[in-house]
Formats: sequence, C-alpha cells, structure tokens
Amino acid sequence: MAFTYEQILQNIRNKVFHPIYFLMGEEPYFIDTITDLLEETVLEEAEKAFNLLVMYGRDVDVHTIISQARIYPMLGNYQLVIVKEAQDVKDIELIESAMVNFPPTTILVINYKYKKLDGRKSFSKTIDKKGVLFESKKLYDNKIPEWIRKYLQQRQYNISPKAEQMLTDYLGTDLHKIRNELEKLMISLKPGSKITDVEVEEKIGISKDFNIFELQNAIGSKNILKANQIINYFGDNSKETPVVFTVVMLYQFFSKLLKYHFTPDKSASNLTGVLGVIPFFQESFRIAARNYSVADIAKIISILREYDMKAKGYGSNDLSDAELYKELLYKIIHVRQA
Repeated sequence: MAFTYEQILQNIRNKVFHPIYFLMGEEPYFIDTITDLLEETVLEEAEKAFNLLVMYGRDVDVHTIISQARIYPMLGNYQLVIVKEAQDVKDIELIESAMVNFPPTTILVINYKYKKLDGRKSFSKTIDKKGVLFESKKLYDNKIPEWIRKYLQQRQYNISPKAEQMLTDYLGTDLHKIRNELEKLMISLKPGSKITDVEVEEKIGISKDFNIFELQNAIGSKNILKANQIINYFGDNSKETPVVFTVVMLYQFFSKLLKYHFTPDKSASNLTGVLGVIPFFQESFRIAARNYSVADIAKIISILREYDMKAKGYGSNDLSDAELYKELLYKIIHVRQA
C-alpha cells in the first residue's frame, strides 16, 4: 500500500510500525525526517544502546545488513536497523529473499537517497506489500511558500506574505535549510505569533528594504533610483549578497515574467500555480510585464548568463563586485537601447 509522507509520520507517532521502510528519491529532507522520527519513537532511550544499529552504505555490504536484521532484540520489543546512504550498497535487492527470515521484532529502515527502485521489479512490489515504499520527491519552486506556511501552522505560527516571499526567494528549495531558518524564527516567538518581515530581517539577516525581492520590484517598475540604492548596498555587502546569487535570483524572476507573458489565464489562482507567487505579489509581475517585452526578457536572460560567467571570474577583467553590479543593472534597465 502506498503511504503519503503525512500518513507515515502519523502512523509512527501512533506507534504503528512496519517491518521495512524503503525511503528513496531526490528530496533528502522527507527521508531524514521519517528516519529521525523512527529513531526517536521506536525505542526507549535505555533500549537504544542494545537495539539500535545505524550503518552506512559505503561501509557495509548487503549480507551484513541481512545478518543484522535477523538478530532478535535484547531487553525490548524491537530491534531498529537503519541503513543510511544505502544507494551505495551493491545488490540491495538480495534483501527481498531474506525478508522471510527476519524476526517480527525487526524494523529495517533503508535510506536510498537520490535514486529510486524500478517499480516493475519484484523487490519494489514485495516492499510495497509488506512495508513502506516511499518516494521522496523534490518540491517545485511554486510549492515552497505553501510548505513554509504549513510547517509553521503545524507549530501554531503564522507568517506574513512578505516574510514568506522573502524566505522563499532567499532560501530556494533546500528544505533542510528552510526548516533550520524557521526554527531560528520560532525560538524567540511565542506560539500563535505571526512572523513578519521584521523578524526575518532581525533573526535571519535579510534586509526588508535592501533584498532581492525589493530589487526585483525596483527593476520591474523601472524605479532606477531605488534599484541603484539596492545595488550599491549589495556591492558594499557582497559577502552577504554575492553577484552569483543575485544573478540566479534575477534569472528566476525574468523566467517567471516570461511565463507570465505566455499565460493566457492571468487570474490570481492560476498565476499562483504557474509562477509559484501568491496573489499578494502578482501585481509586481503585471507592472514588469508592461515594462519588459518578451524580446526584452530574452536579451536580459542573455545578459544574466554573461554576468554569471563574469561573477565566476570569466571575462570580468578583475572588476569588483560593486562594479559588476552597476554594469549589470545598467544593461537590464536600458535593455531596449542595447
């Protein structure tokens, strides 16, 4: 039976365990979270010294895993065997034939990161029938704001739209990184609090006035004064806002703007799905679309590629980050004159 991530966590919290958990896929966060919860829940603290075994795929072979899984627990109800980085284990499918000899007290957890089993093979079907076969998929960019919102709601916190977008823009799709930053925010706030851009600025160090989101708005609206103020700030603080990071973020902005141009249904609900931008911020794309045509955007994307190379030291003629920033902004704002 296929279980969702939420169902797996709920079953573990309710102490409904399965003999094998095969956790595979591209997103390590969900795999690690399930594994950590099993490690916290299955055994009492005093039992872990006897009945918890954590192995790493690069250090063991499949026969060692099978041998350990056949051992009965000492002074407890379960033996928990966790195999991390199991994608490095050769012939892991051999576990299938050995599973019939595992005692019912064994819980085997296999972390198979960045890869997945062939669902057509008997090994996958056997695990799916007898245990948990879970594919951990990467979240698309447009799903990150919702994930942030739900993560906080589960812990009785709310977040303002601006703070949510600031976190999304700065932290990307790395769920481990996002979770760590959210934990920082929650430490100093009482449950029920609303996280705003002020807390994000104070606790995470993202300026509410001089950040990539404000730069995108300034460029999109062709507010040259504001854009130059932000660029000058970035140039003076290039360790916190390296050129490469800004180029990537601007590339994402103009890529979304290109999608906006080619999206016939520009309703708020549809744009939320297409762009991954909540309605509160969609006005900035409407404004930018009036200032930048499809042809303009194509040129800007080419400019961004050029400055991505320059920021990495190719063809920059030893220009400082501040100088690269000024050049980049000038070319984007005056793209039609290029």
